[in-house]
Amino acid sequence: MAYNEHLAGKVEALLREKPGFTMKKMFGGVGFLLHGNMACGVLSNDLIVRVGPQNYEKYLTLPEAREFDTSGRPMKGWVMVSFEGENKKPDLEIWVQRSAEFALGLPPKCSR
Repeated sequence: MAYNEHLAGKVEALLREKPGFTMKKMFGGVGFLLHGNMACGVLSNDLIVRVGPQNYEKYLTLPEAREFDTSGRPMKGWVMVSFEGENKKPDLEIWVQRSAEFALGLPPKCSR
């Protein structure tokens, strides 16, 4: 599955100055990591956002968010936000910031 490179470029621009930033192609998309912890990713035209289990239900109530489910088993603590189509205009910066805050609150997995 291909990913939206334009969307990925925007996410990279928002995160590249954060501590421990790396990006990695994975699962047919691209993931963005901070100190080795996955913060968010881009798969097709969707932003995959790590919000954590404590915020999961709250963010699922937002109209632009839905469960992160690509296999029939939703991943708790992650939501998907679509950036395809004209009807939805979610705020990319806010969603990326949410994911960065969560990832930076975790113990580092690497010293980078």
